[in-house]
This record gives sequence, structure tokens and C-alpha cells, in this order.
Amino acid sequence: MKKSLLKKLLLLLLTLATVLVLAACGQSKGDSDLSYVKKNGKLIIGYTVYEPMNYTDENGNFTGFDTELSIIVCERLGVEPQFVEIDWNTKEVELNAKSIDCIWNGLTINEERKATMEITKPYVKNAQVVLMKKGSAYNGTASLIGKTVVAEQGSAGEDAIKADDNLKQATFVPKSLQTECLMELKAGTADAAVLDLTLANTMTGAGTSYEDIEIVDYLAEEDYGVAFRKGSDICAEVNKIFDQLRADGTMAALADKYGLDLADAE
Repeated sequence: MKKSLLKKLLLLLLTLATVLVLAACGQSKGDSDLSYVKKNGKLIIGYTVYEPMNYTDENGNFTGFDTELSIIVCERLGVEPQFVEIDWNTKEVELNAKSIDCIWNGLTINEERKATMEITKPYVKNAQVVLMKKGSAYNGTASLIGKTVVAEQGSAGEDAIKADDNLKQATFVPKSLQTECLMELKAGTADAAVLDLTLANTMTGAGTSYEDIEIVDYLAEEDYGVAFRKGSDICAEVNKIFDQLRADGTMAALADKYGLDLADAE
């Protein structure tokens, strides 16, 4: 009797173990980011307003280099793009919570981000630059010790400030958007801003709303990539499409249109 009961218990445990293994296998397959996105029929793209990458033009059209590029990539992936404006400082939280499927918005590639996200190969060159009002006294970052310096919170600009021995001694005021930093400079409530070169070239100088603001220094050079959840298989697919778009000239044409330089091919 006891032996019979023991056999039944062992059989039950074996059955349960088999079910769990099969369930795990099924879950792994279902957890594929690419299959998840294709099942949804859309790629949810997290962005901030950042000309020339993602912005609304004078005709009310949502456009930009990253906007156009992502639309082309989504077409080749067989999904629709859905653009969702995010808070840059919480971008990884939204990505991991699946509020968005990727961060496609001039994201700087660095080792810290590569450790927590799956990032594509580089596709656009950038640099962090110091901007001030024209006529401001500037002789290197030492000129900003004790001054008010702004950058977008959680950005490569903030990283550049924290990495510079002189800028560390400035009063750093984080802002929600890079465009807010330009507003602070124009209003005179900040002495300097550390921003992306791509944005600075587009939004400052003659014929812009910030023609009295200029680049006074170049800090760290960098490349942009698109970030997906860690381990996402979408990243490899996007890399393949990037290779195709480089080969057929599509990416170069877009870069010329928006005045950008493509990153060196890997």
C-alpha cells in the first residue's frame, strides 16, 4: 500500500516537473522581444522632443532623422511605429516596464548603458559641447567654476559635467529637456549649457530662436545607438536593417537631409 502510494507521488512529481519544464520552454519562446512586438503589430518608440532627431516642424508634421529612420526600419520589420514622448530621466524604467519597446532619440552609447540595455551598433556621430551667450568670457571649463551650468537630467551632457574637474565645481542644475537648457541660457538664468552637438548645430546661430547663443567648447565625442531591453532579439534585426540602409544609401541621404554625420561602420 505504502509502495503504491509512493509510486503515485513520484509519478505526480514527475508529471509536475514535466509540465513546469514545458511551460518554461513555452515562456522563453513567448518572451522573445521580436515575437512580442510582431504580435502587437507595433514598435513603441520612446523619444523626447529633440531637433533634428524627433520634433514637429513648422507645418505640424512629426519628423526628424530618428523619426524617419525608425519608420523605415519598422516597415522592414513588418510593424507599425508608435511614438511615445517620455521623461529622459526615467527612460530605462519605461523600457523595462514595457511602456515602450525602445529608446530611439539620439541616445549616447556608453559602457554603463550597454550593461543594462541592448544597444545597436553606432549610427550617428555626436559630441557634447558647451554653449554660452555670445560675448561671454570663456577660457576653458575653468571659466565656469562657481557658475550655473545646465544639462538634461540623465543625459550624456550631465555625464560630461560630472567627468570634468572644473565643471564639477560649477552649480549644476538639471533640466527635463535639452531645449529647456537653451531657454535658461537665453533668459540669463544659466551661464552655460552642455548639450548634444547635433541639437546645438540645428537650434542655435543665425536664423534661429537662439541666434545669440554659440558653441564655445567641445567636450566628449560619442556615437548614437538605439536601445532595447537587455537581451532583446530586436536589436540584432535592427542592426541587419542598418547594414542594408547603409549599403543602399538610404541612411546617408537622411543624414545629409538633417545635417548629420554617420558613425563609422562596424
